Amino acid sequence: MQRREPLLREAREALGAYLHADADDLVYVTNVTLGLNAIARSLPLAPGDEVLTTDHEYGSMNRMWEWVCEKRGARYVRRPVPLPIGSAEEVIEAIWAGVTEHTRVLYLSHITSPTALILPVEALVRRAREAGILTVIDGAHAPGQVPLDLEALGADFYGGNCHKWMNAPKGAGFFYAGRSVQPLLEPLIGGRMDGNGARSRLVGEHEYQGTRDYAAFLAVPAAIQFMAEHDWPAVQHACHELVRYARDELATRTGLPPICPDDSTWFAQMAVLPIPPCDGDALYHRLWDQHAIEIPICNWNGQQFLRLSVQAYNTKEDIDALIQAVEEFLT
Repeated sequence: MQRREPLLREAREALGAYLHADADDLVYVTNVTLGLNAIARSLPLAPGDEVLTTDHEYGSMNRMWEWVCEKRGARYVRRPVPLPIGSAEEVIEAIWAGVTEHTRVLYLSHITSPTALILPVEALVRRAREAGILTVIDGAHAPGQVPLDLEALGADFYGGNCHKWMNAPKGAGFFYAGRSVQPLLEPLIGGRMDGNGARSRLVGEHEYQGTRDYAAFLAVPAAIQFMAEHDWPAVQHACHELVRYARDELATRTGLPPICPDDSTWFAQMAVLPIPPCDGDALYHRLWDQHAIEIPICNWNGQQFLRLSVQAYNTKEDIDALIQAVEEFLT
């Protein structure tokens, strides 16, 4: 315990350098869900206020916002963003069309969970700031998959995971809060830890999370160093190319076009691959039981997808095995 504070400070500083954010504006949490709960439950929503989002958000986060809005008499407004995607401008306008005089918060995924799309958050954050709307960005899948500069992005709040794409252990997540909005936040556990060496109110009030193992947080600097030593941008590019290959191969076999342009601004190391209507549970179990392939089968707005994730250890042979197994199931 004597070393916990200085070690956590070092871990925040390493993460801050990686994310281009001040370490005193970051707090480690077990996962992005906990961090965004701390944010959403603190926001000063009033009856009639609105939280604007899309219909591409993660289920548990939708439930969280619905619960918060119900408690405050606010509304959670989910704007449709139809597929396939054509351009950033049409996505921006589809979302922004939901803004009203009652919109107080814009909540968006940086990379969506059900559809694996990289949303144009930079432009939307900029618009929201000009309109006086708070921004909360769910970056569960972004760190380690796309470059991040939180200061340049300018979002009021940003939550992310280090254990999905940054190679850190399970239980390593974070949230960021801009300096001007930090006074809005109320700690989920306890209160201010006076004398704990914290250099910011945010850290002092939110870093202490009761008796727990902080090892996952302390391992994040090693994960960042590992990526630096192994030319991670090249790894990310190679993974992206495998995702592109999978999109093209499956589209050729199913006749179903991809949901977005073949452009790295829309997808990185994840993509959803459209498949014809089928028994998704049966496909999921067939892939695992007969081929040792585990992959989510997603249903979104009446459409069915495989959600493919490619990391450094995956190969073209892995992709070919997946495509062949899916083709055999569908024929």
